[in-house]
Amino acid sequence: MQTNPDIKTKLSFDDFKQEVLNDYKVAVTSRECSLLGRREVLTGKAKFGIFGGGKEVPQLAMAKAFKNGDFRSGYYRDQTFMMAIGKLSIENFFSGLYANIDFNQEPMSGGRQMGGHFMTTTIDENGDWLDLTKTKNTSSDISPTAGQMPRLLGLAQASKIYRHVEGIDSSKFSNNGNEVAWGTIGNASTSEGLFFETINAAGVLQVPMIISVWDDEYGISVHAKHQTTKENISEILKGFQKDENSNGYEILKVKGWDYVSLIEVYEEASQIAREKHVPVLIHVQELTQPQGHSTSGSHERYKSKERLEWEVQYDCNAQMREWMIATGIATEEELSELEKSIKKAVRDGKKAAWTSFVHPIKEEKSQIIDILDKLASSSPNKVFITKLKNELDAISEPIRKDVISTARKALKYVISENTPEKQNLINWIETYFDNIQPKYSSHLYSESKKATRLVEEVKPQYKETSEEVDARIIIRDNFNALFSKHPEVLIFGEDSGNIGDVNQGLEGMQEKYGELRVADAGIREATILGQGIGMAMRGLRPIAEIQYLDYLMYALQTMSDDLSTVQYRTKGHQKAPVIVRTRGHRLEGIWHSGSQLGGILNLVRGILILVPRNMTKAAGFYNTLLESDDPALVIECLNGYRLKEKLPTNMGDFKTPVGVIETLKEGKDITLVSYGSTLRIVEEVAKELMEVGIDAEVIDVQSLIPFDLNQDIVKSVAKTNRLMVIDEDVPGGASAYILNEILNTQNAYKHLDSKPSTLTAKEHRPAYGSDGDYFSKPSHEDIFEAIYAVMHESDPNTYPKLR
Repeated sequence: MQTNPDIKTKLSFDDFKQEVLNDYKVAVTSRECSLLGRREVLTGKAKFGIFGGGKEVPQLAMAKAFKNGDFRSGYYRDQTFMMAIGKLSIENFFSGLYANIDFNQEPMSGGRQMGGHFMTTTIDENGDWLDLTKTKNTSSDISPTAGQMPRLLGLAQASKIYRHVEGIDSSKFSNNGNEVAWGTIGNASTSEGLFFETINAAGVLQVPMIISVWDDEYGISVHAKHQTTKENISEILKGFQKDENSNGYEILKVKGWDYVSLIEVYEEASQIAREKHVPVLIHVQELTQPQGHSTSGSHERYKSKERLEWEVQYDCNAQMREWMIATGIATEEELSELEKSIKKAVRDGKKAAWTSFVHPIKEEKSQIIDILDKLASSSPNKVFITKLKNELDAISEPIRKDVISTARKALKYVISENTPEKQNLINWIETYFDNIQPKYSSHLYSESKKATRLVEEVKPQYKETSEEVDARIIIRDNFNALFSKHPEVLIFGEDSGNIGDVNQGLEGMQEKYGELRVADAGIREATILGQGIGMAMRGLRPIAEIQYLDYLMYALQTMSDDLSTVQYRTKGHQKAPVIVRTRGHRLEGIWHSGSQLGGILNLVRGILILVPRNMTKAAGFYNTLLESDDPALVIECLNGYRLKEKLPTNMGDFKTPVGVIETLKEGKDITLVSYGSTLRIVEEVAKELMEVGIDAEVIDVQSLIPFDLNQDIVKSVAKTNRLMVIDEDVPGGASAYILNEILNTQNAYKHLDSKPSTLTAKEHRPAYGSDGDYFSKPSHEDIFEAIYAVMHESDPNTYPKLR
């Protein structure tokens, strides 16, 4: 179904006619899929539908200008584009609607995302990159409106890096930076902050990015007058227009129903962005949305009669059809016959997709019915089991929930029985979950040979004469080694370039490696992260620096909805191994204390969260991560840069293992678990506790996600029989996460003689100043007294009450 991208080359009239007819076929096929897809939702075969009707013709034009090596970062109405580049068949479309978990049938997400969310495979089954220069690429879509924009920036910037940075092996990723990143967005979503942040950043960076705004005047039911100043996004963005004396955008406008003009505009935009690396905004106006926003409603409820009549007349497919007849490309009869054949092809494709979806489930249903039939024959509760079996048998088109739920319900009727038939049922259920659960739950983290957990530890090496230096020197020298060894590594963020970051961990790096590899960025955290995601998707190894952990909140939506789900939502067919570097923990005041980990932990599953206690450990994490393909957040200790650490001799090579705890002090009375800056206080307190006869074991978790993969903490608790988690987050924050891992995952509760306890900061944000820190977060004395209280409760004679 792929369209010919070379319509601008010289063609005979017959070839031109055939090309236009082929385009029309794609447009009508897409529309028929939308119409039939809506019916599938309303009849209950599919859960929800959101379609691309009304946007078909401009997407044909976009597809013609889209070249091998290009990337799309779009939204959930681009089905016609995907069909036009040959990446979405009728069967694929309906398989997505039905949530088929067979990736061969549903290659957009393997049933994990609703229809309308598209992607192309960029890595093989081993996690190795495919040759992205030989295919048309789509980064995996997400639902949050404008959420695709930050990633789009990075996809475009990768072309700039590949064009201007020497030494990178770009053979699978770029042809001298000639690739364009294409973004699509609805006009209403241009009201989102992520859109404006990306627009500004791309204008500053001057990257080959083309944004298509599909403008149908509505955002769900809300008219543009409530969405956009002047009701016109290109009008209010005129200040971004490029001129002879400044950087900026080329801004183009075109009617969404004008086939010829659309092709011309998209070809012009492609040439500008591709050759000059100037971003382009294409405002595609006068589009329609003939089925309304989604299957949840009807546009007749909020559009006037006049608007509805106008939409019928200016429907882009209808306008293309009229143009084809007027220019002699096709007759009314020829088009009617073509449309008739397309309707049949869509119906047949829908039927084939449904059969592929339901056939294996029917087989599973038959298996369990046979098992339940035999179970009923051997059980005193035959009547109840038979009823369950018959209810399942009556479902002509079951889903997997029906099948497995019935099997599990049957178990309660044979609880006290011990028969081969019962064991057969149990075996079937266990095997079913072993086979099916991974279809829904795999690839939250990398499962490739490059997974971080597979990288082996390499310890720092020292000479007898190794000096103790400010810890920031270790970070700096390690980055120097990494930049030298890995030309594809680059770092960017607020103050990262010219001054070498606020703590001098990048001192001299920009001067040595250039402004593209060590770059300053504006105050725009979401798009700093987006730069990282997009460039990582194109084979680079970006380190996105967020100045303080507190500021990560600006990027948390992008981190949570996009980065953390890349491998999961693509079922391991895409990856974005970006490293997010930041610094946090105890400093001064409400906005610079960096301890929001309870929230972060619960929102970014899919990203590693590493909390090194010092700069040597942090440097080791960076070295580990660059050997792997998991995305990660590394939180350096903000108050540790000026502390002294011994200078390793194997910079860039030593590796801190991920998911491995470190016991800093062995003890027999109580296990103390902490991380980051607070850990240093715990270590000091542990020494003082020895003076009152308490021998504490001190453990640095180092890695919150993943957490203690070897389950070593439970071994400590088995020895001490007491546990305290000490954390500077709010009550119920990171400490609750850690406690859950130790008690419920590692089952350490079996070894406890005392109640497990947590010591955290207060519920409020930390007050300013040293006194504010003392009265807001766990102090030396707080920790000492809390540990002593545990021992007092256990043995009040040996440890009399302190106060």
